[in-house]
Amino acid sequence: MNVIVIIADSLRVDHVGCYGNDWIRTPSLDRLAAESTQFVHAYSEGLPTLPTRTAFWTGRFTFPFRGWQHFEHDDVLLAEVLWNQGYTSALITDVYHMHKPGMNCGRGFDYVQFIRGQEYDPWMVDPSIKVDISKNFKLTGTEQDDLFKPRWGQYLRNVSMRKGEEDHFVAQVVRAGMRWLAEHQGQDRLFLWLDCFDPHEPWDPPAPYDRMYNPDYEGMDIIDPAPREVAGYLTEEELNNIKSLYAGEVTLVDTWVGRFLDAAREMGFFENSLIVFTTDHGEPFGEHGIIRKCRPWLHEELVHIPLLIRLPDGTGHGEQRSALVETCDLMPTILGFLGADAPDGMTGENLLPLIRGDVEKIRDYACSGYFNRQWSIRTHEWSYLLPLDEATPELYQRTDDLTEQHNLVHERSDVAAELELELRRFVDGLRRGS
Repeated sequence: MNVIVIIADSLRVDHVGCYGNDWIRTPSLDRLAAESTQFVHAYSEGLPTLPTRTAFWTGRFTFPFRGWQHFEHDDVLLAEVLWNQGYTSALITDVYHMHKPGMNCGRGFDYVQFIRGQEYDPWMVDPSIKVDISKNFKLTGTEQDDLFKPRWGQYLRNVSMRKGEEDHFVAQVVRAGMRWLAEHQGQDRLFLWLDCFDPHEPWDPPAPYDRMYNPDYEGMDIIDPAPREVAGYLTEEELNNIKSLYAGEVTLVDTWVGRFLDAAREMGFFENSLIVFTTDHGEPFGEHGIIRKCRPWLHEELVHIPLLIRLPDGTGHGEQRSALVETCDLMPTILGFLGADAPDGMTGENLLPLIRGDVEKIRDYACSGYFNRQWSIRTHEWSYLLPLDEATPELYQRTDDLTEQHNLVHERSDVAAELELELRRFVDGLRRGS
């Protein structure tokens, strides 16, 4: 058997058709969902980018122990486990944080390809490449500008050689993944981790995606707003257009993921491969007054994620599961599917019993966290956010307030106290078991 995992960074669950969105086109993911088990209540465990990869590749809860950092020497990573099982593996990605010095994200993979130039990657450093940030970036009038002006200029230099859609990063990653599959067509015991940074900002999809969802807009295309409060920075029209650019990025990603899936199907990989599609987290667009991940606020728009798992034998195809699942469950599920020995210390759960319908749930609640900044706990009815400073906790009744707008922490202090106790007991259990 083979394993193919596709990541689309910063993909909001409510921007995918199979998860209920009715205005953004995602036909490829919708088709995959019809052939997969769709997890309706999947949550990111540790945030943001690199902590999530740690959870993916160690099968462990991370948020009480570590934040944004390199892998540790005693981590036993998914690629290393599969290498010991005789698998040929590849990591293909444009997530530039993963190839920063010292991050050692290629550990255990036979083949690693980093697509350079995403976000603020110091790739194109030729000073003769002149760029104008005034066309696509809005200054804040604060000290934040000193940080972001060089970053924005770096990104424009990185993409200055683009000529068409195939030069965009998600297209480059997908085409590299298709080449790797073609080179290994007919082989078995393959593991491909295809990690796309899109639809992460900057949000600059090519035509026709750039005007697909806001065709009449005539203002500035702000492709990478500064992470901050929306009030006093962005107009309503600007914010709406930023949302439309993000939606265009989602459809762009769907298009290229679809091309990859079509190629994998044609090469016969759908017959003998576990295929997973997911993301690391979502993205705030003003729901709680902020844009981008500028606060450690573990609200629904950030931590609720899509998760599709396709078994090759048809089990669970087109079915939904309402159980609470998390990013650290991916590694135990992959190893369980392959019948591979699991390393000691994994705290995630194997999702195969859920997919097969043997059980209805694997946990009573989902816990998430920004290391040393905020923790959260969710049941199907409630969500509770616990700041690790002097800020006020937040409690929301999800059955009536899924977007988490009405804080009930004072009105329902009994529920808040019960959930905080469960959360602290859970973290204490992780610490005692570490």
